[in-house]
Amino acid sequence: MLNEKILVTGATGKIAFPIARALAADNEVWGVARLREAAAAERLAAAGIRPVALDVAAGDFSSLPDDFGYVFHAAVDPGLEDWHASVTTNAHNSGELLHHCRAARGFVFCSTGSVYAYQGQRPLTESDPPGAPLRANYSFSKIAGEAVCTWVATRYQVPLSIIRICSTYGPLGGAPADRLEAILQGRPIRLHPDRPNNYNPIYEDDYVALGIRALEQASLPPLLVNWAGSETVSIEEYCRYLGELVGIEPIFEYTPDAHTPLWPDVTRMHATLGRTRVPWRDGMRRMVRARHPEIVLAEDG
Repeated sequence: MLNEKILVTGATGKIAFPIARALAADNEVWGVARLREAAAAERLAAAGIRPVALDVAAGDFSSLPDDFGYVFHAAVDPGLEDWHASVTTNAHNSGELLHHCRAARGFVFCSTGSVYAYQGQRPLTESDPPGAPLRANYSFSKIAGEAVCTWVATRYQVPLSIIRICSTYGPLGGAPADRLEAILQGRPIRLHPDRPNNYNPIYEDDYVALGIRALEQASLPPLLVNWAGSETVSIEEYCRYLGELVGIEPIFEYTPDAHTPLWPDVTRMHATLGRTRVPWRDGMRRMVRARHPEIVLAEDG
């Protein structure tokens, strides 16, 4: 992707920022975020991204140009409070943005693997039914967002990819990073009792590559795809590995109140976006080194 005009929303986030930074090397990238602090805009500008202060929750995109070639829409309401606000931002306003940018040749809507109802010990496919494992506001607002964006894309013939994001991690954080902090602090890691808790974590290098690929592969009818690592590993196994690296044994606490395992089927991803390249052990090791350079890892001692 070269010399394109690209819009990235949620541009200061752990997923969108590395993608925008990579795209900015060869393209004109506009990064939308609330930018309530000057340091946030400075960080975008330092990465070659044009900072744009805009709150997607307000739903007013009139200040944005309408001639973007591609749009990566990652801005989100996490659904922690009012469900009405969550649905408005994640569904209604996502549709408004897609309509505003309907000249785009590719639009990515970031959904979540949390939309699935738990299916037990098997990978979740894109055709599995929705549910609300936890944070029902967020899950259902994303299902609504998928529906709204699919309608707008079909009505106005905008190529669309809907990526259901599953367990990203890296130097900027993610669920594995949160569990690393729990290990370091001696706090229990809460897990669902239907063990093992299988996931397909995807490291930053790979989610950048597959995020850009999702822009390129946007289509009609829209591409709906699980967005995750190619390797399956349980939380139990990767936490034990993290514990070995830092010399602390993890503590597990099994409770039905924990999130059900989110184990995605990546068959469609492999066929449309490709495979990931960073093995999970390498990614976990790189994450620890990036976030805690002061720790001498067991394998380096």
